[in-house]
Amino acid sequence: MQKRKKYPASAGRNSRSRLSLMKSNYQIYLLLLPSVLFFLIFCYGPMYGVQIAFKDFSTGLGITGSPWVGLKHFRRFIDMTVFWNVFKNTLLLSFYNLLVNFPIPIIVALMVNEVKEGMFKKTMQTVTYAPHFISTVIVCSMLTLFLSPSAGFVNKIIELFGGEAVNFMANPDNFKHIYVWSNTWQHTGWSSIIYVAALSSVDPALHESAVVDGATRMQRIIHINLPSLAPTIVIQLILCCGSILVSDFEKVLILQKPAIMEAADVLSTYVYRIGIQQAQFSLSSAIGLFNSLVNFIVLITINKMCRRIGDTSLW
Repeated sequence: MQKRKKYPASAGRNSRSRLSLMKSNYQIYLLLLPSVLFFLIFCYGPMYGVQIAFKDFSTGLGITGSPWVGLKHFRRFIDMTVFWNVFKNTLLLSFYNLLVNFPIPIIVALMVNEVKEGMFKKTMQTVTYAPHFISTVIVCSMLTLFLSPSAGFVNKIIELFGGEAVNFMANPDNFKHIYVWSNTWQHTGWSSIIYVAALSSVDPALHESAVVDGATRMQRIIHINLPSLAPTIVIQLILCCGSILVSDFEKVLILQKPAIMEAADVLSTYVYRIGIQQAQFSLSSAIGLFNSLVNFIVLITINKMCRRIGDTSLW
């Protein structure tokens, strides 16, 4: 006769204590409920439709009634002549944006941390944070106006010094620079907040000891502030690399023009064009799933590398 497996009595007590703890703090869980419902409804719920990437989807047959075709749409996308151009544009734009806009917020945070005067520090923070709250549509309109060959102040300055007006927005070579550096102006201050918060937790006694030992301000930044920021920098780097094929869809779409489509067409805008405008739902779902899969692989790889090199990682 098989003996019944005995579980320790402490396991039952622990589950009951956790349940009673949840009941006594039910207000906290009620506050958490809207966020949980948001992710369930708008993030996990739509994942049911991912299966149409493996089907010849028909609106008449629906998701369940459409026939399975396996990896047909993935192979179709990879075989398309536009694949490499769109993939290259997305990758180059994301790498360029990461190369520029990842270190600059760290530098800004270190600069803000060194400012001791209260009013000047608050003004500096307000000026750098404010552009983040400007709508992307307005930012793109400002770029179009400022860089206009006829009325833009940039071209007026060029003409003032004897140059000829340049149509910046119609040159494919300028698109990536306009996109990335406008992001720098708009989001640097906001992105630096997390680093400023991390620097505020540095023990002042470390700086006092370093000053007593004769350390300069730059030496204190290098040997005290930067090591204190290292865990935050690593986590932020992992998260940024995990979205390496994700571009600001709204901004790219607004800045796109027929003359620069060769350089401005990225995966997100291509999915929008063939999915929404051309109603090729299966193909657009396959491309979106391909994008997510690449980002997931990069995230896992970078996280594993950071865990091996140092002690900081997402998991």
